[in-house]
Amino acid sequence: MFQMLEGAAPYRGEDAGVYSDHRWWSGLPLGELLDRAAQLHPNRQGFIDRERRLTYGQAREQADRLAIGLMNLGIRPLDRVLLQLPNWVDFAPAYFACQKIGAITVMLVDRYREQEIERLAHIAGATAWIVPLQYGKTDFLPIIEDTRRLCPQIEHVITVRGEINRPGFWGLDRLIADIELTSENVGRLAACRPDSRQVAHMGPTGGTTGEPKIVPLTHDCLSCNVEYCSKAWDQHCEDVNLIVGSIGHHLPLSKGFLGSVMTMGTLVMLDSTDARTICETIERERVTSVIWVPTLAQRLLQFQDLGEFDLSSLKKMHCAGGAAHPDLVREVTSRLKIRFHNGYGGTEGMTTITCAEDDIEIASSTVGRPTCPGDIYKVVDASGKTLPADTPGELLVKGPSMFAGYFRNAQENVRVFDSEGFFRTGDLAMIDEQGYLTLTGRIKEMINRGGESISATVIERLITRHPDVAVCAVIPMPDPLMGERVCAYIEPRSGAALTFAVIIAFLKGEKASVQELPERIEFVRRMPYTNVQKLDKLALREDIRRKLMAEGVAGDTAPGDLAQ
Repeated sequence: MFQMLEGAAPYRGEDAGVYSDHRWWSGLPLGELLDRAAQLHPNRQGFIDRERRLTYGQAREQADRLAIGLMNLGIRPLDRVLLQLPNWVDFAPAYFACQKIGAITVMLVDRYREQEIERLAHIAGATAWIVPLQYGKTDFLPIIEDTRRLCPQIEHVITVRGEINRPGFWGLDRLIADIELTSENVGRLAACRPDSRQVAHMGPTGGTTGEPKIVPLTHDCLSCNVEYCSKAWDQHCEDVNLIVGSIGHHLPLSKGFLGSVMTMGTLVMLDSTDARTICETIERERVTSVIWVPTLAQRLLQFQDLGEFDLSSLKKMHCAGGAAHPDLVREVTSRLKIRFHNGYGGTEGMTTITCAEDDIEIASSTVGRPTCPGDIYKVVDASGKTLPADTPGELLVKGPSMFAGYFRNAQENVRVFDSEGFFRTGDLAMIDEQGYLTLTGRIKEMINRGGESISATVIERLITRHPDVAVCAVIPMPDPLMGERVCAYIEPRSGAALTFAVIIAFLKGEKASVQELPERIEFVRRMPYTNVQKLDKLALREDIRRKLMAEGVAGDTAPGDLAQ
């Protein structure tokens, strides 16, 4: 009898039945995605990084050998395995080896360090860790040793692109090389085929809004999420897909990595956000599609030598994980001559995207429509009442692409799910008569100025229209009288000279309301970003807090250095 992993919230019985009956849940374990690609296209290059390449046939063989090696170490179905790799092709056999034996991958961004790793390892109950010994200038050995002292339950450390002779350490390449695919071993592997209703994968939430939470996704849920999104933006077998952001993040993992394998295309895994390197990679590998966040698209457009490269192979771009302002959408479309697919999503499973049939106005003003027909999106008011079309409110979602609850966090699950099983996203949105979704803000990003709610997102969009503004972030600034006031951080374009008066005059020219005029502006050389290349608003809030304290508004502390 099937039993869900302890600590993972089950789907409501009536919902699960509908999802299975309509075949939104395919019943296919994730490991078999790689098998199918290898069976049809064994010699096609499946995975490419800056040093190595793997065909689908090679990736499948390595995944099978590694899966058996992990079994020999004692890693069992439902064991949690921390997977912390940069954008290397080694990720493919590592990820699918775990999926084939029913072990659950816990995704870690390659920049995570002891604090994040230790907390997530404890929440997940991880007993194994796949990690580099060295990556760039980072020596992971001290990080591994410190973390294992705090997390003694991590019995096995599998090191990638290097090995060390210590108890509990195993080299990934050696584990693969030492296994033979005998009939007995292949039979053992087949016997471990997981139930598709079981948890396959765990992803941490972004980590910039509070204590970390872990999202468990089943094989069925994740496959559904990826399949319908791939179809919605025409991902296909002739695509050469480029991911740039860390594969530990949900967008490059699901829509990039898994989407490429599901459609049997080629995945280029780049571990650099340098604009020149990105252009060289697109030109060399004849990349046809890019999956990334809007901040990286903006950096590409700001690259002064963009015109020196042949980017003619590029046909489409999928942007999600942050606000893609209308001017960005139009500039990408006009300068690069490609389709811009504006998307919205989250680790919990929300997925919308604009399609090839959508015109530039839809792509620049909305984030498209839900991809899976079984997913239900609605907007509600503060009392939970569903609102009519084109009325802003909080976005709630449920469906076969969505998770069923945070791992080992019953209290939070009660808070974020309503009585019908809808997930409260915390995003403010409108849905029009055709089902197109427009994001209007974030509940946690609403600025409460003297009891009046002001949308930070709206102000950001207005300021970003200025031609000399490269990046803008609007945050609440603590105020003893009003509670909060509006503060904008602005990164000017290279060579531009902006002032408070210039921005305010521009906003007035754009017919901004008085509430939408920032009361303070900090100009910075470079915005801070999180590990997944999202604007780090927590860092900005801390910076303005320090500045206010230094100025005597709230105490006596040294000012921050972001705006120097």
